[in-house]
Amino acid sequence: MTTAKTDTKHFRCSVTDGIATVALDRPDRKNPLTFESYAELRDWFRDLTYVDDVNVVIFASNGGNFSSGGDVHDIIAPLTKMNMKELLNFTRMTGDLVRAIIGCGKPVIAAVDGVCVGAGAIIAMASDLRIATPEAKTAFLFTRVGLAGCDMGACAILPRIIGQTRAAELLYTGRSMSADEGELWGFYNSVVFADTLEAEALKLANRIAQGPNFAHMMTKTMLVQEWSMSIDQAIEAEAQTQAICMQTADFTRAYEAFVAKEKPVFEGN
Repeated sequence: MTTAKTDTKHFRCSVTDGIATVALDRPDRKNPLTFESYAELRDWFRDLTYVDDVNVVIFASNGGNFSSGGDVHDIIAPLTKMNMKELLNFTRMTGDLVRAIIGCGKPVIAAVDGVCVGAGAIIAMASDLRIATPEAKTAFLFTRVGLAGCDMGACAILPRIIGQTRAAELLYTGRSMSADEGELWGFYNSVVFADTLEAEALKLANRIAQGPNFAHMMTKTMLVQEWSMSIDQAIEAEAQTQAICMQTADFTRAYEAFVAKEKPVFEGN
C-alpha cells in the first residue's frame, strides 16, 4: 500500500482514518507561502493520486488564519529581480499547484478562518468544498500589487463558482469578500463559528471518507473534465464512468446492504 508523505518540511501534515489534514505553518505571519512551500505542496498533491491511505484532504487554517498568500519578503521581493524566464518558471509552478489539487483524485475541503488572500484564496478556490468562519476575509488581491487578476486559473475557475460579474468585481478591485457574501454567492458551503471549524470540517470529511471512494474519485474527475465538454460529450462520458463504477465491489456491497436493510460499508474498490 502506498502511503502519503507526512514528514513534510514546509507545511503541517497528518493522516488519520483516511483523512489527511494539511496546513501552512507560519501562523506568526498569517501563513504565507514561500517558493519552498509552493513546490512541496505541488509535489504532495501530485503524489496523492497514487496514495492508498488518504480518501479526503482537509486544507486547514492555523492560528486563526488560512493564508496571506505569497510572502512579501520571500517571494515578491525576489520576483522583482528575476528575468522573464525565471518569472515564467515561477508562475507555471504556482499554476501547477492548482492543477495538482484539482487532479489529485481526492475531495479537498478548505477550512477557512481569518485571512485567506492571494494564493491562499486560490487554494481555497481550487478545493472541492469550502467552510468558513464569520472572520474569514477572502480576497484575490493581485491587482493590489500591480498584477492581473488572472492568476493560477482564477479567471477560469472563480466565475464557475460565483458567476462572471461577481468574479469580475473581486478580480478587478481586489476587495475582500466577507464570509456571508461567500456563502450567499456559493463560494462557501457553510459558515460556522471559529471554535467549531475544525470539527465541522472533520465531520464533512468523515462523511465523504466513508465512501464509495473510487466513485468519489470518478466524480471529481468528471467535475473537472466536463468543463470543456458539450452536453452530448458529458452524457457519454458519464455513461462510461457509471459503467466502470458498476463493476466495483462497492456497487455490489450497496445492493446487498439495501436488500438486507443495512447501511453499506464501502471499501473503495
